[in-house]
Amino acid sequence: MPKVIEEARILSHEAPIVGVDILTLSSPQIARAALPGQFVQISVPADAGFLRRPLGIAEVSHTDGWIRLIYRQVGRGTEGLASAGTGTAVSVLGPLGRGFNIALKHPLLVGGGMGLTPLLFFAAAHPKVSVLMGGRTQEELFWEEIYRPHVHECFVTTDDGSYGTRGFVTTLLPRLLAGGSYDGVAVCGPPIMMERVAAIAAEYGIPCEVSLEKRMACGLGACLSCAVDTKSGRRKVCKDGPVFPAGEVYYAS
Repeated sequence: MPKVIEEARILSHEAPIVGVDILTLSSPQIARAALPGQFVQISVPADAGFLRRPLGIAEVSHTDGWIRLIYRQVGRGTEGLASAGTGTAVSVLGPLGRGFNIALKHPLLVGGGMGLTPLLFFAAAHPKVSVLMGGRTQEELFWEEIYRPHVHECFVTTDDGSYGTRGFVTTLLPRLLAGGSYDGVAVCGPPIMMERVAAIAAEYGIPCEVSLEKRMACGLGACLSCAVDTKSGRRKVCKDGPVFPAGEVYYAS
């Protein structure tokens, strides 16, 4: 699949909660080519580091030529990016990686925390998709409002019980799989969560894909910094993934 380096312009930069940013970029070439589950490598201000930062693509507009990235500020690079205002130019490399299988009739998306970012693109691209999302508190589930226009059903869990079902996504998942008509599961989130979701999906005989997150430098498979051991040998998250069949990967964080 073709990859480009595009000089993108920031159209908007919003913060739904403290420490999380929604960045919309004018990037028509990448918007036209991107598929659900893929990511981009984006430049950050010079005083915030020299390496691009990998960010999952959350939404695209093929007609208006924009892409949307939702990310958490976790270090100097993303903090520097968060300070960039509307109209600022940034260099974007993409689209990168292998995405999700969207040729399903009724997939269930399962996400926790920022793992809901790449799943949103899946939801927007599929006519009949449901989502199960989890967060520590109700505040972290600003995602529900964003997902609602794109999904058939939305199920919510919180660790503290402040909203939705008390517990984790794995608390509710068995009931959904037992009573639903899902023909596939796609999951992204903390490794332990993905491991448990994959195991539950296997118990119900439902195919499952996982989206891995790893630190990376080039995003093209050359530097090997994102290499992981899989049951089929050594693989690169940036090139062979980030999406893998759930049964192929090890989940150690």
